[in-house]
Amino acid sequence: MEEGEAISSLNNITPSTTPKTLDPIAQSKHAALLERLSKKSHTRQSNPDNSPSSLSNPPFESTQSFLSLFSQSKLSIESHLSRIHQTPHPHSNPQLKSDLQNVSMSISDLEKLVAEKSYFLPSYEVRSCLKTVSDLKQTLDNVTSDVVPKKKFGFKNKSTKKDISLSNAVEKTQIGNPIVESENTGSRVWDSPGFKVKENEVLVKQFEVGSEEVGEFTLSDLRGCEVRLMGCLRALFVNKLRDCRVYVGPVLGSVLIEEVEGCVFVLASHQIRIHHARGCDFYLRVRSRPIIEDSSGVRFAPYCLRYDGIERDLGEANIGEETGNWANVDDFRWLRAVQSPNWSVLPDCERVGTVAIQSLES
Repeated sequence: MEEGEAISSLNNITPSTTPKTLDPIAQSKHAALLERLSKKSHTRQSNPDNSPSSLSNPPFESTQSFLSLFSQSKLSIESHLSRIHQTPHPHSNPQLKSDLQNVSMSISDLEKLVAEKSYFLPSYEVRSCLKTVSDLKQTLDNVTSDVVPKKKFGFKNKSTKKDISLSNAVEKTQIGNPIVESENTGSRVWDSPGFKVKENEVLVKQFEVGSEEVGEFTLSDLRGCEVRLMGCLRALFVNKLRDCRVYVGPVLGSVLIEEVEGCVFVLASHQIRIHHARGCDFYLRVRSRPIIEDSSGVRFAPYCLRYDGIERDLGEANIGEETGNWANVDDFRWLRAVQSPNWSVLPDCERVGTVAIQSLES
């Protein structure tokens, strides 16, 4: 008899139904069994939340609850975009710009949510959600192109306009910095201090805690350079680097890397996104899963940087402990359940070991 059947028939058991052929010892064991079953029945009836089905689904941060929230946010954004697209807009409508900005912020918030919750989500779900975010961005661009009036062609004196370097025209993602629109490329330009357009140089920057300089920093159009950034900074943007070695202390926010080739990066940050990387090695400590997109031949290993005061800086940035996420890479363009061929773990025998850096004056 199954345990459930035994429990359901407990109320029908009486001394007369106890097998008479059992010896005293067997009867004692039989009575003990009935008592245990009776206690289980009483416990389940008095506390149904302890049933097997409820114990296997305790209240916790689950994939299902996240996907439900993500789906609701996605539908809300799509609804707003549809309404904007279908509403007639006069040529000078300030509300249109505000509506588009609000949708853009909602998409960025949704992308940030995926990054923050990626620690418990399956890799496939992370990649799928990021693909959805990318599609929403593309839809926003399409709607903006349709509803924003096109500028009429005309000859203008552009000598008074500030030149914008094409090499610095890049997409800003989740960093919250001012951006400048380029008329020629339609790209957004990162407007922050940094090292730009250098070749075969050693570039050193020390960020002091509490200093106004602790903000965003840019590395752009560098070739054959060694970059040393010590101390904490809020955000780092990297664009168009070739054959460089980049050693960076803790970044309080995000690191965004685009168009790099043949480089070595040693980075510690809360979030790291890598676009269009070829043949690069990344030594990382990161709070969330690193994300790659349109990249190949990239390899990953744990953070290995040392300089005077780095343990203090890592602690202040809340990344003092190794997370292991350096090996949990999500490939944005690889939606299959198997390992992406675009990245791999750097073999121990090929790692650089501990890298100790210092200022040029030391």
